[in-house]
Amino acid sequence: MSKIMNTLLHHSHERMINIYAARHKIVLWLPYMWLSLFFLVPFLLIFKISFSKAMIGMPPFEAVFEWLQGHMLHINLNFSNYQALFQEHFYVSTFVSSLWTAGSSTLICLALGYMMAYGIARSSPRLRMFYLLLVVLPFWTSFLIRVYAWMSLLSAKGIINTTLLYVGLISEPLLLLDNRYAVCVGIVYCYLPFMVLPIYSALEKIDKTLIEAAFDLGSTPWRTFWRITVPLTLPGIAAGCILVFVPAVGEFVIPELLGGPDTLMIGRVLWWEFFNNRNWPQACALAVLMVFIFVLPIMFFQRQQQKIELTN
Repeated sequence: MSKIMNTLLHHSHERMINIYAARHKIVLWLPYMWLSLFFLVPFLLIFKISFSKAMIGMPPFEAVFEWLQGHMLHINLNFSNYQALFQEHFYVSTFVSSLWTAGSSTLICLALGYMMAYGIARSSPRLRMFYLLLVVLPFWTSFLIRVYAWMSLLSAKGIINTTLLYVGLISEPLLLLDNRYAVCVGIVYCYLPFMVLPIYSALEKIDKTLIEAAFDLGSTPWRTFWRITVPLTLPGIAAGCILVFVPAVGEFVIPELLGGPDTLMIGRVLWWEFFNNRNWPQACALAVLMVFIFVLPIMFFQRQQQKIELTN
């Protein structure tokens, strides 16, 4: 009787393990199914269109795959879209301008965000939640409204120019709007929380005894900051830079509203190619190139994270 009970318990235990393993696989596959459906499939469609040729019609591009006489597959690959991205000065200057604007905005966000995150992490627990609330408070307002607010601030008759004229510091309004610097201001303002929160999370995980030990060994506060605090927060810095830089490169709303006609960025060029020029293949080639360029830093960041986790 005891052997029968043990056998039944053993089979029941194995069945529960199999059910748990099956559910675990389903849970793991759900994110991959989501990414495949809403990222991989649309990306493959865009990738296919990037090798087609623009034409007048609907859709405004030629078919890449055609069946001839019902049994022969004919493939039309057009590589001129990708050649134009590297040969035409317009697209090269657009990439350079986008990288410069996004890179400089990311560095400004890093400088401001690190100071803000450091101050929040070193504040009292009662004030800490209040400061974090102030950081995320702009997200409660529409992104478009926040950008329009900066338009009113930086315009010739805005608050900044009006105040400077009233005080007497300037004799005529400054050109604060419709230039690259206004775009940098808008990007820094809108994406600064994405830099503050990862760095704050990394600062919170630092063991305070390490800093106390450095002070006990005679280290100065400045040297302790650069030799202990900053290296331990490198994962947060890398995460914040990626979260700011990648969307800033493809930003469309901020350059369109705050930048002038000479402020070229990839997001604006994509809009022009899709809706003004109706050149979908060229726009898709530009989008595909963006994906391949910005996948590399993300892969590098993940590899660095894995190395840090293995060393710890």
